Amino acid sequence: MEAMNQKSLERVVSQRALQMGSSFPCQICVVGFLCGVCLATLFLAALTSFGSFDFNGISFSMGASSASSPWNSSSDAINMVKSTDCKLKLKETERWFNSQRSTMETDNERVSLLHLVWGALLTESVHEEREFLLKFGLNRSSVPNAPHLENCKLSAYINMRLDTRAENESFPPWTNRKGLLDMYPASTAKEQLGSPRHRPISEGVYPPWITGSDEENYPLTRKVQRDIWVHQHPPNCWDPNVRFLVADWERLPGFGIGAQIAGMCGLLAIAINEKRVLVTNYYNRADHDGCKGSSRSSWSCYFLPETSQECRDRAFELMDNKEALEKGIITTKDNYSSKQIWAGRAPRVWGDPWSYLQPTTEINGTLIAYHRKMDRRWWRAQAVRYLMRFLTEYTCGLLNVARHAAFGKEAAKMVLTGLPREWPNVEVANNSRSDIEDFVWSSHRPWIPRPMLSMHVRMGDKACEMKVVEFEKYMLLADRIRKHFPHLNSIWLSTEMQEVVDKSKLYPHWNFYYTNVTRQVGNMTMAIYEASLGRETSTNYPLVNFLMATDSDFFIGALGSTWCFLIDGMRNTGGKVMSGYLSVNKDRFW
Repeated sequence: MEAMNQKSLERVVSQRALQMGSSFPCQICVVGFLCGVCLATLFLAALTSFGSFDFNGISFSMGASSASSPWNSSSDAINMVKSTDCKLKLKETERWFNSQRSTMETDNERVSLLHLVWGALLTESVHEEREFLLKFGLNRSSVPNAPHLENCKLSAYINMRLDTRAENESFPPWTNRKGLLDMYPASTAKEQLGSPRHRPISEGVYPPWITGSDEENYPLTRKVQRDIWVHQHPPNCWDPNVRFLVADWERLPGFGIGAQIAGMCGLLAIAINEKRVLVTNYYNRADHDGCKGSSRSSWSCYFLPETSQECRDRAFELMDNKEALEKGIITTKDNYSSKQIWAGRAPRVWGDPWSYLQPTTEINGTLIAYHRKMDRRWWRAQAVRYLMRFLTEYTCGLLNVARHAAFGKEAAKMVLTGLPREWPNVEVANNSRSDIEDFVWSSHRPWIPRPMLSMHVRMGDKACEMKVVEFEKYMLLADRIRKHFPHLNSIWLSTEMQEVVDKSKLYPHWNFYYTNVTRQVGNMTMAIYEASLGRETSTNYPLVNFLMATDSDFFIGALGSTWCFLIDGMRNTGGKVMSGYLSVNKDRFW
Protein backbone atom coordinates (compact mmCIF):
# COMPACT_ATOMS: atom_id res chain seq x y z
CA MET A 1 0.00 0.00 0.00
CA GLU A 2 2.82 2.34 0.93
CA ALA A 3 4.57 1.45 -2.34
CA MET A 4 1.46 2.37 -4.33
CA ASN A 5 1.13 5.67 -2.48
CA GLN A 6 4.79 6.36 -3.13
CA LYS A 7 4.36 5.73 -6.87
CA SER A 8 1.23 7.92 -7.01
CA LEU A 9 3.09 10.72 -5.28
CA GLU A 10 5.98 10.39 -7.73
CA ARG A 11 3.59 10.56 -10.70
CA VAL A 12 1.93 13.69 -9.32
CA VAL A 13 5.28 15.36 -8.70
CA SER A 14 6.52 14.36 -12.17
CA GLN A 15 3.39 15.74 -13.86
CA ARG A 16 3.65 18.95 -11.87
CA ALA A 17 7.32 19.30 -12.78
CA LEU A 18 6.49 18.67 -16.44
CA GLN A 19 3.79 21.36 -16.37
CA MET A 20 6.16 23.83 -14.73
CA GLY A 21 8.91 22.98 -17.17
CA SER A 22 6.63 23.56 -20.16
CA SER A 23 5.39 26.94 -18.87
CA PHE A 24 6.64 30.05 -20.68
CA PRO A 25 8.19 31.79 -17.61
CA CYS A 26 10.10 28.67 -16.73
CA GLN A 27 11.40 28.30 -20.27
CA ILE A 28 12.55 31.91 -20.21
CA CYS A 29 14.42 31.34 -16.96
CA VAL A 30 16.16 28.24 -18.31
CA VAL A 31 17.17 29.95 -21.55
CA GLY A 32 18.40 32.98 -19.61
CA PHE A 33 20.45 30.79 -17.30
CA LEU A 34 22.08 28.91 -20.18
CA CYS A 35 22.83 32.17 -22.03
CA GLY A 36 24.44 33.55 -18.88
CA VAL A 37 26.65 30.49 -18.55
CA CYS A 38 27.72 30.79 -22.20
CA LEU A 39 28.52 34.51 -21.93
CA ALA A 40 30.48 34.02 -18.71
CA THR A 41 32.50 31.22 -20.31
CA LEU A 42 33.29 33.30 -23.40
CA PHE A 43 34.21 36.34 -21.31
CA LEU A 44 36.62 34.35 -19.12
CA ALA A 45 38.11 32.70 -22.17
CA ALA A 46 38.71 36.06 -23.82
CA LEU A 47 40.36 37.51 -20.72
CA THR A 48 42.66 34.57 -20.20
CA SER A 49 43.50 34.49 -23.91
CA PHE A 50 44.37 38.19 -24.32
CA GLY A 51 46.03 38.56 -20.97
CA SER A 52 45.27 42.26 -20.74
CA PHE A 53 42.94 44.87 -22.20
CA ASP A 54 42.76 48.62 -22.34
CA PHE A 55 39.71 50.89 -22.00
CA ASN A 56 40.03 54.60 -22.60
CA GLY A 57 43.65 54.65 -21.48
CA ILE A 58 43.14 52.46 -18.37
CA SER A 59 44.83 49.03 -18.57
CA PHE A 60 43.48 45.88 -16.91
CA SER A 61 45.58 42.62 -16.70
CA MET A 62 44.89 39.01 -15.73
CA GLY A 63 47.40 37.54 -13.24
CA ALA A 64 46.93 33.83 -14.08
CA SER A 65 50.05 31.79 -14.93
CA SER A 66 50.44 29.70 -18.02
CA ALA A 67 50.19 26.55 -15.94
CA SER A 68 46.81 27.43 -14.50
CA SER A 69 44.93 27.24 -17.79
CA PRO A 70 45.34 25.57 -21.16
CA TRP A 71 44.24 28.85 -22.81
CA ASN A 72 47.57 30.54 -21.85
CA SER A 73 49.81 28.45 -24.08
CA SER A 74 50.52 31.53 -26.31
CA SER A 75 53.76 33.42 -25.92
CA ASP A 76 54.12 36.81 -24.17
CA ALA A 77 54.90 38.39 -27.54
CA ILE A 78 51.50 37.39 -28.90
CA ASN A 79 49.82 38.80 -25.78
CA MET A 80 51.66 42.11 -26.26
CA VAL A 81 50.63 42.32 -29.91
CA LYS A 82 46.99 41.67 -29.05
CA SER A 83 47.09 44.25 -26.26
CA THR A 84 48.58 46.82 -28.66
CA ASP A 85 45.91 46.04 -31.29
CA CYS A 86 43.19 46.65 -28.73
CA LYS A 87 44.71 49.99 -27.74
CA LEU A 88 44.98 51.04 -31.38
CA LYS A 89 41.36 50.14 -32.06
CA LEU A 90 40.18 52.15 -29.07
CA LYS A 91 42.24 55.13 -30.19
CA GLU A 92 40.79 54.81 -33.70
CA THR A 93 37.30 54.76 -32.19
CA GLU A 94 38.09 57.86 -30.16
CA ARG A 95 39.39 59.63 -33.27
CA TRP A 96 36.22 58.63 -35.15
CA PHE A 97 34.01 60.08 -32.43
CA ASN A 98 36.03 63.30 -32.42
CA SER A 99 35.75 63.46 -36.21
CA GLN A 100 31.99 62.97 -36.05
CA ARG A 101 31.67 65.66 -33.40
CA SER A 102 33.75 68.03 -35.51
CA THR A 103 31.58 67.23 -38.55
CA MET A 104 28.41 67.92 -36.57
CA GLU A 105 29.81 71.23 -35.36
CA THR A 106 30.74 72.15 -38.94
CA ASP A 107 27.27 71.19 -40.19
CA ASN A 108 25.63 73.30 -37.49
CA GLU A 109 27.82 76.24 -38.46
CA ARG A 110 26.82 75.86 -42.12
CA VAL A 111 23.13 75.67 -41.16
CA SER A 112 23.45 78.82 -39.03
CA LEU A 113 25.29 80.64 -41.82
CA LEU A 114 22.71 79.75 -44.48
CA HIS A 115 19.91 80.73 -42.10
CA LEU A 116 21.58 84.10 -41.48
CA VAL A 117 22.16 84.69 -45.19
CA TRP A 118 18.54 83.97 -46.07
CA GLY A 119 17.46 86.30 -43.27
CA ALA A 120 19.65 89.06 -44.70
CA LEU A 121 18.07 88.58 -48.13
CA LEU A 122 14.66 89.37 -46.61
CA THR A 123 15.71 92.98 -46.20
CA GLU A 124 14.38 95.43 -48.76
CA SER A 125 17.72 97.24 -48.91
CA VAL A 126 20.01 96.10 -51.73
CA HIS A 127 22.90 97.89 -50.01
CA GLU A 128 22.37 95.99 -46.73
CA GLU A 129 22.15 92.71 -48.61
CA ARG A 130 25.43 93.40 -50.45
CA GLU A 131 27.20 94.44 -47.23
CA PHE A 132 26.12 91.24 -45.48
CA LEU A 133 27.28 88.98 -48.30
CA LEU A 134 30.67 90.73 -48.45
CA LYS A 135 31.08 90.29 -44.70
CA PHE A 136 31.00 86.50 -45.12
CA GLY A 137 32.85 86.45 -48.43
CA LEU A 138 29.78 85.32 -50.39
CA ASN A 139 28.15 86.38 -53.61
CA ARG A 140 24.51 86.05 -54.61
CA SER A 141 25.12 83.15 -56.99
CA SER A 142 26.55 81.00 -54.18
CA VAL A 143 23.37 81.29 -52.09
CA PRO A 144 20.84 78.49 -52.79
CA ASN A 145 17.14 79.26 -53.09
CA ALA A 146 15.15 79.29 -49.86
CA PRO A 147 12.18 76.88 -50.28
CA HIS A 148 10.21 78.44 -47.40
CA LEU A 149 10.37 82.00 -48.74
CA GLU A 150 8.17 83.50 -51.42
CA ASN A 151 9.20 85.97 -54.10
CA CYS A 152 6.87 88.70 -52.86
CA LYS A 153 7.47 91.15 -55.70
CA LEU A 154 6.62 88.49 -58.27
CA SER A 155 3.57 87.32 -56.28
CA ALA A 156 2.29 90.88 -55.91
CA TYR A 157 2.68 91.41 -59.65
CA ILE A 158 0.78 88.20 -60.46
CA ASN A 159 -1.97 89.01 -57.95
CA MET A 160 -2.50 92.50 -59.31
CA ARG A 161 -2.57 91.16 -62.85
CA LEU A 162 -5.21 88.55 -61.94
CA ASP A 163 -7.34 91.19 -60.23
CA THR A 164 -7.33 93.68 -63.12
CA ARG A 165 -9.22 93.53 -66.40
CA ALA A 166 -6.97 92.76 -69.33
CA GLU A 167 -6.72 95.37 -72.06
CA ASN A 168 -9.77 95.28 -74.34
CA GLU A 169 -11.18 92.39 -72.27
CA SER A 170 -14.18 92.15 -69.98
CA PHE A 171 -12.35 90.13 -67.33
CA PRO A 172 -8.88 89.56 -65.88
CA PRO A 173 -6.74 86.86 -67.53
CA TRP A 174 -8.44 84.01 -65.67
CA THR A 175 -7.59 81.00 -67.78
CA ASN A 176 -7.21 77.27 -67.39
CA ARG A 177 -3.50 77.91 -66.96
CA LYS A 178 -2.18 78.46 -63.47
CA GLY A 179 0.36 81.01 -62.27
CA LEU A 180 2.48 82.52 -65.03
CA LEU A 181 1.75 79.82 -67.60
CA ASP A 182 -0.71 82.04 -69.46
CA MET A 183 2.22 84.40 -70.10
CA TYR A 184 4.35 81.68 -71.66
CA PRO A 185 4.96 82.52 -75.36
CA ALA A 186 2.42 80.87 -77.67
CA SER A 187 4.00 78.18 -79.81
CA THR A 188 1.42 77.64 -82.54
CA ALA A 189 -0.88 79.75 -84.68
CA LYS A 190 -3.86 77.81 -83.34
CA GLU A 191 -2.94 78.71 -79.77
CA GLN A 192 -2.48 82.36 -80.70
CA LEU A 193 -5.89 82.61 -82.37
CA GLY A 194 -8.48 80.89 -80.24
CA SER A 195 -7.07 78.68 -77.56
CA PRO A 196 -8.73 77.74 -74.26
CA ARG A 197 -5.96 79.82 -72.78
CA HIS A 198 -7.94 82.97 -73.65
CA ARG A 199 -11.40 81.50 -73.17
CA PRO A 200 -13.62 84.11 -71.49
CA ILE A 201 -14.83 83.66 -67.95
CA SER A 202 -18.44 83.23 -69.08
CA GLU A 203 -17.50 79.87 -70.60
CA GLY A 204 -16.59 78.36 -67.26
CA VAL A 205 -13.18 79.66 -66.16
CA TYR A 206 -13.28 80.75 -62.53
CA PRO A 207 -11.18 82.96 -60.22
CA PRO A 208 -7.73 81.52 -59.52
CA TRP A 209 -7.78 82.13 -55.76
CA ILE A 210 -9.92 79.03 -55.13
CA THR A 211 -7.97 75.78 -54.74
CA GLY A 212 -9.12 72.19 -54.46
CA SER A 213 -12.08 70.46 -56.07
CA ASP A 214 -15.69 71.57 -55.68
CA GLU A 215 -16.22 68.77 -53.16
CA GLU A 216 -13.35 70.16 -51.06
CA ASN A 217 -15.00 73.59 -50.80
CA TYR A 218 -18.34 74.93 -49.63
CA PRO A 219 -21.13 74.53 -52.21
CA LEU A 220 -20.94 76.91 -55.20
CA THR A 221 -17.74 78.56 -53.93
CA ARG A 222 -16.21 79.05 -57.38
CA LYS A 223 -19.36 80.53 -58.88
CA VAL A 224 -19.99 82.77 -55.87
CA GLN A 225 -16.44 84.13 -55.86
CA ARG A 226 -16.66 84.89 -59.57
CA ASP A 227 -20.03 86.62 -59.17
CA ILE A 228 -18.85 88.73 -56.21
CA TRP A 229 -15.83 89.91 -58.21
CA VAL A 230 -18.03 90.83 -61.18
CA HIS A 231 -20.46 92.64 -58.86
CA GLN A 232 -17.63 94.60 -57.24
CA HIS A 233 -15.95 95.50 -60.55
CA PRO A 234 -18.51 97.06 -62.92
CA PRO A 235 -17.06 97.84 -66.37
CA ASN A 236 -17.89 101.53 -66.03
CA CYS A 237 -17.88 102.98 -62.52
CA TRP A 238 -19.16 106.33 -63.84
CA ASP A 239 -22.33 104.75 -65.18
CA PRO A 240 -25.22 106.61 -63.46
CA ASN A 241 -26.86 103.27 -62.67
CA VAL A 242 -23.91 102.17 -60.49
CA ARG A 243 -24.65 102.77 -56.80
CA PHE A 244 -22.27 102.54 -53.85
CA LEU A 245 -22.07 101.73 -50.15
CA VAL A 246 -19.07 103.41 -48.48
CA ALA A 247 -18.14 102.16 -45.01
CA ASP A 248 -15.33 102.61 -42.51
CA TRP A 249 -14.15 99.54 -40.67
CA GLU A 250 -15.59 99.23 -37.18
CA ARG A 251 -13.40 100.92 -34.58
CA LEU A 252 -15.37 100.90 -31.36
CA PRO A 253 -13.24 100.02 -28.30
CA GLY A 254 -13.21 96.29 -27.64
CA PHE A 255 -13.76 95.28 -31.27
CA GLY A 256 -11.06 92.83 -32.33
CA ILE A 257 -9.94 92.11 -35.89
CA GLY A 258 -12.37 89.20 -36.11
CA ALA A 259 -15.33 91.40 -35.20
CA GLN A 260 -14.23 94.03 -37.73
CA ILE A 261 -14.06 91.47 -40.53
CA ALA A 262 -17.41 89.93 -39.52
CA GLY A 263 -19.00 93.38 -39.63
CA MET A 264 -17.63 94.04 -43.12
CA CYS A 265 -18.97 90.65 -44.25
CA GLY A 266 -22.41 91.87 -43.18
CA LEU A 267 -22.00 95.11 -45.12
CA LEU A 268 -20.94 93.18 -48.24
CA ALA A 269 -24.16 91.15 -47.93
CA ILE A 270 -26.18 94.38 -47.76
CA ALA A 271 -24.35 95.76 -50.81
CA ILE A 272 -25.11 92.65 -52.86
CA ASN A 273 -28.75 92.56 -51.75
CA GLU A 274 -29.17 96.25 -52.68
CA LYS A 275 -27.06 95.95 -55.86
CA ARG A 276 -24.44 98.39 -54.61
CA VAL A 277 -20.66 98.30 -54.90
CA LEU A 278 -19.05 98.09 -51.46
CA VAL A 279 -16.19 100.54 -50.93
CA THR A 280 -14.24 100.26 -47.67
CA ASN A 281 -12.70 103.37 -46.21
CA TYR A 282 -10.69 104.04 -43.03
CA TYR A 283 -9.12 100.95 -41.45
CA ASN A 284 -7.66 101.95 -38.10
CA ARG A 285 -5.47 98.84 -37.78
CA ALA A 286 -3.54 99.83 -40.90
CA ASP A 287 -2.86 103.29 -39.51
CA HIS A 288 0.82 102.66 -38.71
CA ASP A 289 4.26 103.22 -40.25
CA GLY A 290 4.44 99.75 -41.77
CA CYS A 291 1.70 100.65 -44.25
CA LYS A 292 3.23 103.07 -46.73
CA GLY A 293 1.74 105.73 -48.99
CA SER A 294 -1.89 105.42 -50.03
CA SER A 295 -2.18 102.01 -48.34
CA ARG A 296 -1.87 103.58 -44.90
CA SER A 297 -5.14 103.36 -42.99
CA SER A 298 -6.51 101.12 -45.73
CA TRP A 299 -7.40 97.44 -46.07
CA SER A 300 -5.24 97.50 -49.21
CA CYS A 301 -2.14 97.55 -47.00
CA TYR A 302 -2.73 93.84 -46.32
CA PHE A 303 -4.99 92.59 -49.12
CA LEU A 304 -5.98 93.81 -52.56
CA PRO A 305 -8.90 96.27 -52.35
CA GLU A 306 -12.47 95.07 -52.57
CA THR A 307 -13.13 97.06 -55.75
CA SER A 308 -11.24 98.87 -58.50
CA GLN A 309 -9.49 102.19 -58.00
CA GLU A 310 -11.89 103.76 -60.52
CA CYS A 311 -14.90 102.79 -58.41
CA ARG A 312 -13.21 104.02 -55.25
CA ASP A 313 -12.51 107.38 -56.87
CA ARG A 314 -16.10 107.65 -58.09
CA ALA A 315 -17.56 106.71 -54.70
CA PHE A 316 -15.48 109.26 -52.80
CA GLU A 317 -16.44 111.89 -55.35
CA LEU A 318 -20.13 111.15 -54.73
CA MET A 319 -19.60 111.39 -50.96
CA ASP A 320 -19.25 115.14 -51.42
CA ASN A 321 -22.45 115.29 -53.49
CA LYS A 322 -25.45 116.08 -51.28
CA GLU A 323 -27.91 115.14 -54.01
CA ALA A 324 -26.32 111.71 -54.45
CA LEU A 325 -26.72 111.06 -50.72
CA GLU A 326 -30.34 112.23 -50.71
CA LYS A 327 -31.28 110.11 -53.73
CA GLY A 328 -29.59 107.03 -52.28
CA ILE A 329 -27.04 106.76 -55.08
CA ILE A 330 -24.55 106.38 -52.27
CA THR A 331 -25.12 105.16 -48.71
CA THR A 332 -22.89 104.78 -45.66
CA LYS A 333 -22.81 102.52 -42.64
CA ASP A 334 -25.00 105.00 -40.78
CA ASN A 335 -27.90 104.11 -43.09
CA TYR A 336 -28.16 100.63 -41.54
CA SER A 337 -28.91 99.31 -38.08
CA SER A 338 -26.56 97.08 -36.11
CA LYS A 339 -29.01 94.21 -36.55
CA GLN A 340 -28.90 94.59 -40.33
CA ILE A 341 -25.10 94.58 -40.31
CA TRP A 342 -24.43 91.83 -37.78
CA ALA A 343 -27.45 89.56 -38.20
CA GLY A 344 -28.78 90.54 -41.60
CA ARG A 345 -30.07 88.29 -44.33
CA ALA A 346 -27.46 86.36 -46.30
CA PRO A 347 -27.75 86.97 -50.07
CA ARG A 348 -30.22 84.60 -51.77
CA VAL A 349 -28.81 85.22 -55.26
CA TRP A 350 -27.47 81.65 -55.33
CA GLY A 351 -30.43 79.98 -53.63
CA ASP A 352 -29.71 78.25 -50.32
CA PRO A 353 -26.45 76.31 -50.83
CA TRP A 354 -25.91 76.22 -47.05
CA SER A 355 -28.70 73.65 -46.80
CA TYR A 356 -26.37 70.99 -48.19
CA LEU A 357 -23.13 71.72 -46.36
CA GLN A 358 -21.09 68.59 -45.68
CA PRO A 359 -21.00 67.74 -41.94
CA THR A 360 -17.24 67.87 -41.31
CA THR A 361 -17.19 69.82 -38.02
CA GLU A 362 -17.01 67.82 -34.80
CA ILE A 363 -17.92 69.02 -31.32
CA ASN A 364 -17.72 66.64 -28.34
CA GLY A 365 -17.32 63.63 -30.60
CA THR A 366 -20.37 64.38 -32.77
CA LEU A 367 -20.49 65.74 -36.33
CA ILE A 368 -22.66 68.84 -36.64
CA ALA A 369 -25.07 68.23 -39.53
CA TYR A 370 -27.39 71.18 -38.85
CA HIS A 371 -27.59 74.35 -36.76
CA ARG A 372 -29.64 77.54 -36.79
CA LYS A 373 -27.01 79.76 -38.42
CA MET A 374 -25.87 77.69 -41.38
CA ASP A 375 -26.65 80.52 -43.80
CA ARG A 376 -24.46 82.95 -41.85
CA ARG A 377 -21.62 80.44 -41.65
CA TRP A 378 -21.72 79.83 -45.41
CA TRP A 379 -21.96 83.53 -46.29
CA ARG A 380 -19.21 84.72 -43.96
CA ALA A 381 -16.93 82.07 -45.46
CA GLN A 382 -17.60 83.43 -48.95
CA ALA A 383 -17.24 87.06 -47.88
CA VAL A 384 -13.98 86.65 -45.96
CA ARG A 385 -12.52 84.60 -48.81
CA TYR A 386 -13.31 87.40 -51.26
CA LEU A 387 -11.95 90.16 -49.00
CA MET A 388 -8.71 88.20 -48.47
CA ARG A 389 -8.46 86.74 -51.97
CA PHE A 390 -5.01 88.19 -52.77
CA LEU A 391 -2.17 89.21 -50.44
CA THR A 392 -0.20 92.40 -50.91
CA GLU A 393 3.59 92.46 -51.04
CA TYR A 394 3.60 93.74 -47.45
CA THR A 395 1.58 90.79 -46.10
CA CYS A 396 3.65 88.36 -48.15
CA GLY A 397 6.76 89.79 -46.48
CA LEU A 398 5.25 89.33 -43.01
CA LEU A 399 4.65 85.66 -43.78
CA ASN A 400 8.20 85.26 -45.08
CA VAL A 401 9.62 86.63 -41.83
CA ALA A 402 7.38 84.35 -39.74
CA ARG A 403 8.21 81.23 -41.76
CA HIS A 404 11.93 82.01 -41.65
CA ALA A 405 11.89 82.43 -37.88
CA ALA A 406 9.91 79.20 -37.40
CA PHE A 407 11.17 76.87 -40.14
CA GLY A 408 14.32 78.55 -41.49
CA LYS A 409 16.87 76.26 -39.85
CA GLU A 410 14.95 73.14 -40.85
CA ALA A 411 14.87 74.41 -44.42
CA ALA A 412 18.62 75.12 -44.28
CA LYS A 413 19.40 71.56 -43.09
CA MET A 414 17.25 70.18 -45.88
CA VAL A 415 18.89 72.30 -48.59
CA LEU A 416 22.45 71.65 -47.38
CA THR A 417 22.04 67.90 -47.87
CA GLY A 418 22.04 68.60 -51.61
CA LEU A 419 25.07 70.92 -51.61
CA PRO A 420 28.80 70.05 -51.65
CA ARG A 421 30.35 69.75 -48.21
CA GLU A 422 32.72 72.56 -49.20
CA TRP A 423 29.87 75.10 -49.34
CA PRO A 424 30.03 78.10 -48.94
CA ASN A 425 33.55 77.98 -50.41
CA VAL A 426 32.20 76.73 -53.75
CA GLU A 427 29.59 78.04 -56.15
CA VAL A 428 26.15 76.43 -56.23
CA ALA A 429 26.04 74.36 -59.40
CA ASN A 430 23.27 75.01 -61.95
CA ASN A 431 21.85 77.96 -60.04
CA SER A 432 20.40 79.45 -63.23
CA ARG A 433 16.63 79.20 -63.66
CA SER A 434 14.79 77.40 -66.44
CA ASP A 435 11.33 77.84 -67.98
CA ILE A 436 9.74 75.20 -65.78
CA GLU A 437 10.91 77.05 -62.68
CA ASP A 438 9.71 80.43 -63.94
CA PHE A 439 6.38 79.40 -65.44
CA VAL A 440 5.32 76.18 -63.66
CA TRP A 441 6.92 75.80 -60.25
CA SER A 442 6.54 79.51 -59.51
CA SER A 443 2.91 78.84 -58.56
CA HIS A 444 3.82 76.39 -55.78
CA ARG A 445 3.31 77.51 -52.21
CA PRO A 446 6.38 78.05 -49.98
CA TRP A 447 7.59 75.02 -48.03
CA ILE A 448 6.46 74.35 -44.47
CA PRO A 449 6.83 71.13 -42.44
CA ARG A 450 3.85 69.01 -43.42
CA PRO A 451 1.48 67.79 -42.32
CA MET A 452 0.86 70.82 -40.12
CA LEU A 453 -1.84 71.18 -37.47
CA SER A 454 -2.93 74.72 -36.61
CA MET A 455 -4.29 75.28 -33.12
CA HIS A 456 -5.86 78.53 -31.94
CA VAL A 457 -6.22 78.59 -28.15
CA ARG A 458 -8.48 81.46 -27.08
CA MET A 459 -8.67 82.17 -23.37
CA GLY A 460 -8.39 85.33 -21.29
CA ASP A 461 -11.37 87.71 -21.35
CA LYS A 462 -13.17 85.52 -23.93
CA ALA A 463 -14.69 83.68 -20.96
CA CYS A 464 -17.43 86.33 -20.85
CA GLU A 465 -18.62 85.24 -24.33
CA MET A 466 -18.00 81.50 -24.52
CA LYS A 467 -16.95 78.43 -22.60
CA VAL A 468 -13.17 78.62 -22.21
CA VAL A 469 -11.30 75.30 -22.39
CA GLU A 470 -7.86 74.51 -20.98
CA PHE A 471 -4.92 73.73 -23.27
CA GLU A 472 -4.91 70.08 -22.21
CA LYS A 473 -8.24 69.46 -23.98
CA TYR A 474 -6.88 70.92 -27.21
CA MET A 475 -3.96 68.50 -26.97
CA LEU A 476 -6.30 65.55 -26.45
CA LEU A 477 -7.92 66.46 -29.77
CA ALA A 478 -4.46 66.77 -31.36
CA ASP A 479 -3.60 63.26 -30.18
CA ARG A 480 -6.84 62.00 -31.71
CA ILE A 481 -5.85 63.41 -35.09
CA ARG A 482 -2.39 61.86 -34.83
CA LYS A 483 -3.84 58.42 -34.13
CA HIS A 484 -5.33 58.53 -37.62
CA PHE A 485 -2.40 60.42 -39.19
CA PRO A 486 0.68 59.11 -37.32
CA HIS A 487 3.09 61.14 -39.48
CA LEU A 488 1.66 64.36 -37.98
CA ASN A 489 4.04 65.93 -35.45
CA SER A 490 4.01 69.70 -36.14
CA ILE A 491 1.69 72.28 -34.54
CA TRP A 492 1.40 75.96 -35.41
CA LEU A 493 0.27 77.39 -32.06
CA SER A 494 -1.72 80.61 -32.04
CA THR A 495 -2.57 82.11 -28.65
CA GLU A 496 -2.39 85.34 -26.69
CA MET A 497 -1.53 83.55 -23.42
CA GLN A 498 2.05 82.91 -22.26
CA GLU A 499 0.70 80.14 -20.04
CA VAL A 500 -0.27 78.15 -23.14
CA VAL A 501 3.19 78.53 -24.70
CA ASP A 502 4.77 77.37 -21.42
CA LYS A 503 2.50 74.32 -21.26
CA SER A 504 3.44 73.33 -24.80
CA LYS A 505 6.89 72.39 -23.47
CA LEU A 506 5.24 69.53 -21.56
CA TYR A 507 4.59 67.79 -24.90
CA PRO A 508 8.09 66.95 -26.24
CA HIS A 509 6.68 64.49 -28.79
CA TRP A 510 5.21 67.46 -30.71
CA ASN A 511 7.08 70.20 -32.60
CA PHE A 512 5.48 73.54 -31.72
CA TYR A 513 5.92 76.68 -33.82
CA TYR A 514 4.62 80.15 -32.98
CA THR A 515 5.28 83.81 -33.61
CA ASN A 516 7.83 85.54 -31.40
CA VAL A 517 5.69 88.14 -29.66
CA THR A 518 5.07 89.21 -26.07
CA ARG A 519 2.03 87.40 -24.69
CA GLN A 520 -0.36 87.94 -21.81
CA VAL A 521 0.72 86.93 -18.33
CA GLY A 522 -2.27 86.77 -16.02
CA ASN A 523 -5.67 88.05 -17.02
CA MET A 524 -6.32 91.30 -18.88
CA THR A 525 -8.72 92.47 -21.56
CA MET A 526 -7.76 92.01 -25.19
CA ALA A 527 -7.94 95.79 -25.72
CA ILE A 528 -5.34 96.45 -23.00
CA TYR A 529 -3.13 93.64 -24.31
CA GLU A 530 -3.23 94.95 -27.89
CA ALA A 531 -2.48 98.48 -26.70
CA SER A 532 0.63 97.17 -24.91
CA LEU A 533 1.90 95.67 -28.19
CA GLY A 534 1.27 98.74 -30.31
CA ARG A 535 -0.96 98.96 -33.37
CA GLU A 536 1.48 97.54 -35.92
CA THR A 537 2.43 94.40 -33.97
CA SER A 538 -1.09 93.80 -32.64
CA THR A 539 -2.37 93.76 -36.24
CA ASN A 540 0.46 91.99 -38.05
CA TYR A 541 1.00 88.95 -35.88
CA PRO A 542 -2.70 87.91 -35.66
CA LEU A 543 -3.02 88.15 -39.45
CA VAL A 544 0.09 85.98 -39.87
CA ASN A 545 -1.43 83.40 -37.51
CA PHE A 546 -4.73 83.59 -39.39
CA LEU A 547 -3.11 82.93 -42.76
CA MET A 548 -0.90 80.14 -41.39
CA ALA A 549 -4.04 78.50 -39.99
CA THR A 550 -5.83 78.65 -43.33
CA ASP A 551 -2.85 77.00 -45.04
CA SER A 552 -2.38 74.22 -42.46
CA ASP A 553 -3.55 70.67 -43.06
CA PHE A 554 -5.67 70.40 -39.89
CA PHE A 555 -7.25 72.85 -37.49
CA ILE A 556 -8.37 72.79 -33.85
CA GLY A 557 -10.14 75.81 -32.42
CA ALA A 558 -13.22 77.13 -30.68
CA LEU A 559 -16.22 77.99 -32.83
CA GLY A 560 -17.39 80.27 -30.03
CA SER A 561 -14.54 82.58 -31.10
CA THR A 562 -15.28 84.80 -34.11
CA TRP A 563 -11.61 84.49 -35.10
CA CYS A 564 -11.85 80.68 -35.27
CA PHE A 565 -15.19 81.01 -37.07
CA LEU A 566 -13.53 83.08 -39.80
CA ILE A 567 -10.50 80.76 -40.03
CA ASP A 568 -12.93 77.91 -40.55
CA GLY A 569 -14.62 79.89 -43.33
CA MET A 570 -11.32 80.54 -45.11
CA ARG A 571 -10.39 76.87 -44.89
CA ASN A 572 -13.78 75.76 -46.21
CA THR A 573 -13.34 77.98 -49.28
CA GLY A 574 -9.69 77.00 -49.66
CA GLY A 575 -9.95 73.29 -50.38
CA LYS A 576 -9.87 72.13 -46.72
CA VAL A 577 -13.46 70.97 -46.14
CA MET A 578 -12.46 67.30 -45.97
CA SER A 579 -9.71 68.02 -43.45
CA GLY A 580 -12.47 68.48 -40.91
CA TYR A 581 -12.58 70.81 -37.93
CA LEU A 582 -12.36 69.76 -34.28
CA SER A 583 -13.87 72.43 -32.04
CA VAL A 584 -13.70 72.54 -28.25
CA ASN A 585 -17.07 74.32 -28.10
CA LYS A 586 -19.93 75.51 -30.30
CA ASP A 587 -20.85 78.97 -31.53
CA ARG A 588 -22.92 80.78 -28.93
CA PHE A 589 -25.67 81.61 -31.45
CA TRP A 590 -26.24 78.04 -32.69
